Amino acid sequence: MQAQRLLDAWRGDADVAAWLVPVNPVPWRLFDRLLRIKYVRTVVTQLLYWPLLLRELRRADVVHVFSASYASFLLAPLPAVLVARLLGKPVVLNYRSGEAPDHLQRSAIARRVLRSVDLNVVPSAFLRDVFAGFDIQATIVANLCDLSRFPYRERDSLGPRLLSTRNFEPLYNVACTLRAFARVQAVYPEASLTLVGGGSQEAQLRALARRLGLRQVTFTGVVAPEEIHRFYREADLYVQTPSIDNMPASVIEAFASGLPVVATRVGGVPAILEDGVHGLLAAADDDEEVASHVLMLLGNPGRARDLARAAHATCVRYEWGVLRSQWLDAYRSALKPARAPRLAEAA
Repeated sequence: MQAQRLLDAWRGDADVAAWLVPVNPVPWRLFDRLLRIKYVRTVVTQLLYWPLLLRELRRADVVHVFSASYASFLLAPLPAVLVARLLGKPVVLNYRSGEAPDHLQRSAIARRVLRSVDLNVVPSAFLRDVFAGFDIQATIVANLCDLSRFPYRERDSLGPRLLSTRNFEPLYNVACTLRAFARVQAVYPEASLTLVGGGSQEAQLRALARRLGLRQVTFTGVVAPEEIHRFYREADLYVQTPSIDNMPASVIEAFASGLPVVATRVGGVPAILEDGVHGLLAAADDDEEVASHVLMLLGNPGRARDLARAAHATCVRYEWGVLRSQWLDAYRSALKPARAPRLAEAA
C-alpha cells in the first residue's frame, strides 16, 4: 500500500520518475493446481523475479527497496539489493517490519545487508532505535497517508460504536479486541464492533465471538483502500490491540477521521500516539485495561474530543507536502554525485 501511495504521489513529478518492480509477477489465480505443490510458487516466482530485476534496474538511478522480515527478506529485498549492487546502482532500503528486534537478532544476513546499503529508511523512531541497537544507521521518513480520503468529524456525542481495521493475523491480536469488547458490551449492551480485515485467524475469531456471546460484531472482510474511509466515518471509537507493530497507518487514519484511539503500547505505536495526549495506551494483551480505557472515554466525551483534536493536529507530518522533500533528500543522498533520480521501487 505504501509503495502504491508513493508511486501515485510521484506521478507527473518533475524531479522523480518512479516505477514498480513487483515481487510476485505471476498471476497465481490462474495456476491454482500448481499452488498445491510445495515450494512451486516460491521457485517459479524467483525464476521470474531475478530476470525482471536485471531488466528494470538497469534504467534506474536509485533503487528503493521495500522490506519486511524473516523469509520475505530473503525472497524479495535481498535479490533486489544483490542485483542493484551487480549493476552498480545505489540502494535505499526501506525496512518496515515491527518484527525487527527478533528478525535482526536472528539473521546475520539481514544485519549484513542493512549495513551494506547506501541508506536505510524506516518509518518510525522505534525502528531507528532498533537499528541503532545493532549498530545500523537509519533515517526516519514517516508513512504517507492520503488524508483527503479521511475527512475529520468531531464527535459531539460519543456512542459505543467501536472500529478495528487490523488484519486477522497473530501479531495483530484481534482476539484481545474481542475480549475487551465483551467487557464493554457488559456495560453498554447496545455497543457494536466492526472488524475490517481478513486473514488466517478469521475462523478462530468468529468462534471466539460466539463463545463470548457477543452481539453486534460485524466482520466486513477485506475492504478496498478507497472504501475504508466510510467505516471510520461511521464509528465513534477506534481500538487496536496488536502484540507487535511498527507505525500503523490505521492509527493515522483514525486520527485524521476524528476518532479517539485506544491501542496497545507496543513497537512504534507510542512514537505516534503519546499516552494521554493523542489517545490512550494499554499493556499488550491486556483486554481489561483496553476496556477500561474505552469505558472511560465513553463516559467522558469531552476528554475523548480533546484527545481526538490533539491527534488530528499531528496528521500534517504524514502529508505528501512534508514527506516529498524527505524522500527526495533520501534519494539524492544515495546518489554520487546528486542528480534528479529515476527510481525503481521493488515491492
